[in-house]
Amino acid sequence: MCGIIGYIGDRKACDVIVKGLKRLEYRGYDSAGIVTEDNGKLYIRKGAGRIDELKEKLGFLEMPGKRGIGHTRWATHGVPNDVNAHPQRDCTGKIALVHNGIIENFAELREELLEKGHRFESDTDTEVIAHLIEDELKSTGDFEGAMRRALLRLRGSFALGIIYADEPDRLYFVRNESPLVLGIGDGENFAASDVPAFLEYTNRVVFLDDREYAVVTRDSWVVKNLDTGEVVEKSVHEVEWSLEMAEKAGYPHFMLKEIYEQPKAVRDAIHGNAEVIRSVAEEIAKYDRIFIVAMGTSYHAALVAKYLFQRLAKKVPVVEEASEFRYEFEELVDEETLVIAITQSGETADTLAAMKLAKGKGAKVLAIVNVVGSMATRIADLTLYTHAGPEIGVAATKTYTTQLTVLTMLAVELARVLGTADGEELRKLEDGLKAVPELVEKVLTHDESLRELAEALRERRDFFYIGRGVSVPTALEGALKLKEISYIHAEGLSAGELKHGPLALLENGVPVVAIAPGGKVFDKMVSNIEESKARGAFIIGLGDRGELRKVSDVFIEMPEMDELLTPIVYVVPLQILAYHLAVLRGNDPDKPRNLAKSVTVE
Repeated sequence: MCGIIGYIGDRKACDVIVKGLKRLEYRGYDSAGIVTEDNGKLYIRKGAGRIDELKEKLGFLEMPGKRGIGHTRWATHGVPNDVNAHPQRDCTGKIALVHNGIIENFAELREELLEKGHRFESDTDTEVIAHLIEDELKSTGDFEGAMRRALLRLRGSFALGIIYADEPDRLYFVRNESPLVLGIGDGENFAASDVPAFLEYTNRVVFLDDREYAVVTRDSWVVKNLDTGEVVEKSVHEVEWSLEMAEKAGYPHFMLKEIYEQPKAVRDAIHGNAEVIRSVAEEIAKYDRIFIVAMGTSYHAALVAKYLFQRLAKKVPVVEEASEFRYEFEELVDEETLVIAITQSGETADTLAAMKLAKGKGAKVLAIVNVVGSMATRIADLTLYTHAGPEIGVAATKTYTTQLTVLTMLAVELARVLGTADGEELRKLEDGLKAVPELVEKVLTHDESLRELAEALRERRDFFYIGRGVSVPTALEGALKLKEISYIHAEGLSAGELKHGPLALLENGVPVVAIAPGGKVFDKMVSNIEESKARGAFIIGLGDRGELRKVSDVFIEMPEMDELLTPIVYVVPLQILAYHLAVLRGNDPDKPRNLAKSVTVE
């Protein structure tokens, strides 16, 4: 997830763009850049670092011209450095563009362009687009047509801002599965990833839909269908947000915004790993001694991975908290060992220490990380990125569901490489995973009923979250979310463990959240719910079976799906419930007390 801003009008473009980038910095902050045009020449300044630092260092506010585009980056291809920062340009230096998204087929396109003599400066997937447009332009003098032909060859997600030196009166903006909105002014026009980038200047907006592009001048704009080139009629809307509201896209907190971003985040995780997952699976297939290490929410993702690897790849990994791994398992790690480290930030001290120990013992280390260029990526032999984009709220939401997405893809591909699961079964699971974003969107419709439930439960002091099998990690994660931001005591545990002690804590009215999708342990789960209900517990059931409705005081109906995919979807209502409880109790869910986003000390 990156931030894009574009301007054309009578103001100094650099002034507008720098302000817009600052307001978009929450979308990415590892590097930034600007390109402006003046008298038919493009001026590009870019580098690694934050906007305020680069503004002074590179002299952003000294750039000439009254049209331009800017970018603040969250790296997906290529480490965060000066060269990989956007804008990216073609060989002629006349085409420059900025990009938010992931180009799935960039490697094959890059190889094709290299064979034609194109020279690449960066490691990004974005640069391929500039050269592809340049290549198409050689056969025609029509830039718009060349751009459209080039973009039709792309697979993946992209929001683009494009500038061409030889067309001094226009800018181009394109959307496909990544956000982009036009800002309509008087004698000037804007475009950005989010409304706050230009809200200081206009509150009139045009929302682009997928597979649409806009041709924008200072006095006009037109939107066209990318596939056909035909004009699309669009309405202008007036936004009534304050700037503070707009930075959160109208949501009161970043956490809620990030919960609602999960359908897109899961799609990006799938797109971003489609081409690399096979090679990683082949690389790790030979290992039988497997450790998965992580902390916090990432540890719960590791527990889900254990079930996925067992059921699909017939591998039985040891899952351990990274803080304990290096003290308890050092003598068991050698060249025949695979260590999978899961860390959102790539900077978690305990996880990095575990990775370093494994490397020192000769083990193969695979990192599953959200932050490109983080320390974990530099230690690891192999890396899979979750492509969730920056997560501002301290409590993990979209980074967790994207970790689960990547781990599911890896387990499926590993099973395919090893031949340990039926091919048709794996294809169905893959198809089911592709449908998960739509399933999450359905679950998000429970928001209001979950807020009402939170209102009824706001004074409760204790919660229990129970599940069986692959749902146990979901119970643990649901309890953790509640503890983190609402400061209510909560326990997550296996439902089968209830009668071995925890039942003694159940009193009349104590909420028990039961994660009970249909599956091979569903009947056992219903029995455990009945045990809790008999002790007076208030049952909140999440599932897709009518039997669960009968034993629940509150039933949250979930869509049907493969049981192995339920951890990605079932955690979403638990995130929402925790969020509303936190807000109703007067807490700031974005900044829970005593906690930090990245734990960089032991």
